[in-house]
Amino acid sequence: MTVDKDGTMKKKIKIIIICAAILLVIGAALFILKNLLSSKKAEKVYYTANLETYENIIEISGTVAAAQEQTLQARSAGTVTAVYVKAGDKVKKGDVIIQLDDSEQLYNLEKQEYNMATKKLTASARELKLLETERNSLLQKVEDRKVTATFDGIIADLDVAVGDSLEAKDTVGTLVNIDYLTAEVEVTETDVSKLQIGQTVNFTFPAYSNKTVQGYVTGWPAIGEITSRGATVVKAELRIDEYPEEILPNFSFTGRIEISPTEQYVVVSRYAIGYENKEPYVVLAKGNEKISVKVQPYGNEYVKVLEGLEGGEVLIQQTTPKRSGMNRNRNGSGSGSGSQRNGSGGNGISGAGGFPGGGFPGGPGPM
Repeated sequence: MTVDKDGTMKKKIKIIIICAAILLVIGAALFILKNLLSSKKAEKVYYTANLETYENIIEISGTVAAAQEQTLQARSAGTVTAVYVKAGDKVKKGDVIIQLDDSEQLYNLEKQEYNMATKKLTASARELKLLETERNSLLQKVEDRKVTATFDGIIADLDVAVGDSLEAKDTVGTLVNIDYLTAEVEVTETDVSKLQIGQTVNFTFPAYSNKTVQGYVTGWPAIGEITSRGATVVKAELRIDEYPEEILPNFSFTGRIEISPTEQYVVVSRYAIGYENKEPYVVLAKGNEKISVKVQPYGNEYVKVLEGLEGGEVLIQQTTPKRSGMNRNRNGSGSGSGSQRNGSGGNGISGAGGFPGGGFPGGPGPM
């Protein structure tokens, strides 16, 4: 009987010890979990107010052309008897540049004029009109023995000499008017609505040490065209009135059509913004100073700070982002204070402000 009592007592003591051990383990686990949660709760997340530059532009490229250009061509076949200019010379509209042998044409013209003079008193009105028509045709043949300037300009190049035999439409040189330069550039159909006459265009020329030359938009056609790539574009017309002498027709350029002036915004993650009585505010990491701000939504994850910040301030997170395994912040990389990178405007053909920099929530930041 005593043995049974002792055995029962030992079992009870053993059960009590096991229960106590279990309770101790559970208590320790709860203590550790509480500390972990408290530590996590105490961990602050920081964001940096980022100064973003917004450039609303259309990026372009191409080559410039002279204001006017004339390909100098022979209008009829013949032998060159005179060359009155050389490359680089200035000429006026109507000046003769090249003369072909016109002895035969002048002889035929003189013969016709003599014939008209002898028949002036005896021929009928119909006959005289026919003679005048034949004379005008011979005059044109005399003019066709000349190559003349169709506008004031400069002889860009000339490759002909006295004694050369030319065929009709043979090219002998080029006349240009470079009072100003022009260019045609492709603008995508989605950007055409942004164009306005007079918009500033900044050109950059490799031949001019990549310095900027300013021009403007002069127009664009009312109909688009489809490129070999299958894209629909409109060819905008540009003009440069003042430019350095280093820049010549056919020089290449890159450039930007300025749709609106460059602007700067302070941009920060929306989770750095708190609200008190519906009024937004931020808290500076340095000194925990609370500052009232005015904000405007900027995408899904950011806000523009219109008043209250200058950019560069480190802020303490005020609202918690919804999580799905990881932070949804699109830009920046994880670090203690939340790193960021500046967005910038511009794209291949149409410019726009880049996504702003932000910061992934990090560990304890600056105090």
